Amino acid sequence: MSPGLLAERVRRDVEVVALAGLELPTFLSEIEQSISRVLRPVATCIATIDPTTSLLTSTYKFGDLYGRDQHDLEWGLIEYGGAETTSFLDVAATPGKALGMHIVTGGDLARSPRMGDFIAPRYGYGDELRLIASVDGRMWGALAFFRGPDDHPFDEADVEFASSLSNVLANGFRSGLLSRVAAQPLGHVDHGPAVIIVDAGDTISQISVGAEARLRQVMLSDHCSDPIGTIAALVAGARRFARGDASTIPRGRLRMHDGSWVVLQASPMAARNGVTGDVVITIEDARPPEIIPLVVEAFGLTARERDVTQLVLQGAETKEIAAALHLSPYTVQDHLKAIFSKADVRSRRELMGRIFFDQYQPRYGQDVGHDGWYATTSIA
Repeated sequence: MSPGLLAERVRRDVEVVALAGLELPTFLSEIEQSISRVLRPVATCIATIDPTTSLLTSTYKFGDLYGRDQHDLEWGLIEYGGAETTSFLDVAATPGKALGMHIVTGGDLARSPRMGDFIAPRYGYGDELRLIASVDGRMWGALAFFRGPDDHPFDEADVEFASSLSNVLANGFRSGLLSRVAAQPLGHVDHGPAVIIVDAGDTISQISVGAEARLRQVMLSDHCSDPIGTIAALVAGARRFARGDASTIPRGRLRMHDGSWVVLQASPMAARNGVTGDVVITIEDARPPEIIPLVVEAFGLTARERDVTQLVLQGAETKEIAAALHLSPYTVQDHLKAIFSKADVRSRRELMGRIFFDQYQPRYGQDVGHDGWYATTSIA
């Protein structure tokens, strides 16, 4: 089969899989196998990204990288530390949303701190192709494909092929977020938010009671790495904020294996004599206001459709929505039809259930704690 025909066939296969509504681990495994038929990598790393904050929330490894997590902390600090000019955030700002490192560096991989100081000495790879899964200006995932030192580097045709997959892959990433209904939470002792302190030497120096169990919950599947990569991204982001190189502290939302959501956040710590380099990380249950915008965005709604949905969630009727948005009732109905189609529901009631109750209905019946959130139950 000619390279062009193979690329087109794989592109169609990826489009089909992206529309299948698969859970993320299954979706990523399927598309990795398909894309590898064209790109022929020796290893692949795929990351999920919070589209609002651009924080890495999980990683999946394939091929030669599978099971190799010992350098994730170092990788995350490089990726989010600000010194690398071909970070995923930088690639997301390029028109094609993809690049090959051999091409970008003119064959001198040492020009890239990530490649020269980390990838080559740690793994021995000879080239990397980076691709961002992006649609409507939002980054939902990032993919890195690697070839061995004796393999032919990725060429322009490889980069062009990868670039053509950006939008369709993003659709698969975001629909994967909605593929799992939250299960009834397992009983556990309520110790509040998990707190992790990483010192200036990049070592976890302190951890709150119950935080280790919380970290284990972050594990999404057999393909998902240890959460240390996400921890590293948070640490690097917090230090950039402390230096004044970032305007907001790093924060991200992650859907766990049981379908529930957590929020991860990092803040730099300071002493009387200034910034210490220590970072405090918290992991806690996500509240509805934090999750609903992400779920709505995952439906792929237009800006106006999101406005209509927001008012529907507030219980507004068609006439009220029309008045608030300066639209005719007929236009509102057209928007509702489009929203129902994208959310795969048939009514406002089903829409509210799809957005809200998938996450929180399993918790109904639990006691409410002193902070107004569902209290967890202790194991008998």
